[in-house]
Amino acid sequence: METKSIFVGFTIPPSLEDISEIAETILDDLPEGLQKYTGKMKIVVEDFPDAFIEQEMELETPFDLLGCYQSSGPAAIGHLAANGKKQDTLYLYRRPILDVWIESSENITHVINRVMIHEIGHHFGFSADEIEMYEEDIFGATAANMSVS
Repeated sequence: METKSIFVGFTIPPSLEDISEIAETILDDLPEGLQKYTGKMKIVVEDFPDAFIEQEMELETPFDLLGCYQSSGPAAIGHLAANGKKQDTLYLYRRPILDVWIESSENITHVINRVMIHEIGHHFGFSADEIEMYEEDIFGATAANMSVS
């Protein structure tokens, strides 16, 4: 785990696999209030959104999107999803996340955590106040000042 200390020192960008590992750890450690929504959600890390997502989201540039929650069905709590084979998927886009990481100087784990909270929250209709509450629960009172859009 020597590479993890390198990330904290901002010397090399994390790979797709590194971000996936960080995201899986975050998923396991989410507050109970969020875990009930994630169920069997899988995480996929790609450098950028694909052309379909870019077009559907009307992105000016692929750097405009940090993550995208795609549901396997109706917006239902993950563990109550009807079809056991299909999974909700949270896509994380490495290159846009790295840009935020570099620009903010925030810990990469915090950046990824914020993206995940926002994507889960937006998908399940959380208000901005509810998303902020989860951020404050995880990061403390300074969360509102460092929010990811």
